[in-house]
Amino acid sequence: MIDFTHDRTAESWVTTANAEYCDFPLQNLPYGRWRASGSQEPWRAAVAIGDCLLDLAGAGLTPSHDIASILELPVDARVALRRQLFQALHAGSAQVARLTPHLVPLAQVELGLPCETRDYTDFYSGIHHARKVGTLLRPDSPLFPNYKWVPIGYHSRASSLIASGTSFHRPKGQTKPAHLEVPTLTPSRRLDYELEMGIIIAQGNPLGEPILIDDAERHIFGLTLLNDWSARDVQAWEYQPLGPFLAKNFATTLSPWIVTLEALAPFRAPFSRPKGDPAPLAYLDSPSVRTSGLINIALTVDLLTSRMQESHSAPHPLSHSNAHDAYWTLSQLVAHHTVNGCNLAPGDLLGTGTLSGLNPSEAGSLLELSEGGKAPITLSNGETRTFLEDGDEVIFRGACRREGFRQIGFGECRGRVLPAR
Repeated sequence: MIDFTHDRTAESWVTTANAEYCDFPLQNLPYGRWRASGSQEPWRAAVAIGDCLLDLAGAGLTPSHDIASILELPVDARVALRRQLFQALHAGSAQVARLTPHLVPLAQVELGLPCETRDYTDFYSGIHHARKVGTLLRPDSPLFPNYKWVPIGYHSRASSLIASGTSFHRPKGQTKPAHLEVPTLTPSRRLDYELEMGIIIAQGNPLGEPILIDDAERHIFGLTLLNDWSARDVQAWEYQPLGPFLAKNFATTLSPWIVTLEALAPFRAPFSRPKGDPAPLAYLDSPSVRTSGLINIALTVDLLTSRMQESHSAPHPLSHSNAHDAYWTLSQLVAHHTVNGCNLAPGDLLGTGTLSGLNPSEAGSLLELSEGGKAPITLSNGETRTFLEDGDEVIFRGACRREGFRQIGFGECRGRVLPAR
């Protein structure tokens, strides 16, 4: 899928897109939705370019302002649209005068959720996170017996998805500390984040017709950053026997831009299992998955406390990891989700699960970084944390880098914790 739209030397007439470490160069062109700041206008589909966005329908490049009309396109049409946008925004394009009125600075707009989402499933494909958390809870058996055979997931709430930059109130839930005989309803004292990627579904599948592993990526539009906020004390009391519930359904933050699989083509990596691990079952295996099933996406987590904001200090870097450490690929998640005939729809969201690395500095949650709350983290301004406090703002970033290609960024995924109601 690598073609002229990945040319390292190509530049845009939107000059801010040509900066070396710009998240949104000409080679990216991620999709999202916008409206004028402070308005209640309907959301409009756009692509990001430099420090601006291009209003697609306004510029006559799509027939509708609804991003669903783009998600529903077959893959060949999506590739054709990407090439059309690349040529229209390329330096020297004959369309500069026509498109300039539809170019809007990002600083002047409100960015929403990147698309409408009907259903949301969260997976558990980060094996390093699963093993570390399992070690905290079940030292003798960190991974459940099925982990290396089946992509574990649960159905979460699409209704509580929130856009990057949106604050939310600390959740309440039922907890049972060990020293109490009966549980109590209380605001969570062990509020956490989880560093994930979100998979946005393109064309869906009819009920009863599984998506085969070799067709799975034709049904994936692209990726976003995702923060699966988690109340660990609520989770510990409620998760058996049916898994997460109130501990995770109160808020999930998405970044505003969907970076397409086409833009990510240069950053693919081979997929293989560690020596001694079982091979995936046949419906989860194919030569294409083994050749290029993973994607190199460098991920970072920063924390901005209220004191840091008041003193205009820089956020504290908490961790870094990479999406290529996932135990299950994007295709495997889609194939497994539909193997029983489950139907997906355009805009449906799949979370990867927490993407931690092997090393302590690569942990994708405070639960891991603080060793379950036993090892407080000292921040750059002297504050300490085991879990999130009111006023804390968590910031995710992601970027793809490879010699000979432009950096492709995901923008920011940020959210701030407000006191419980």
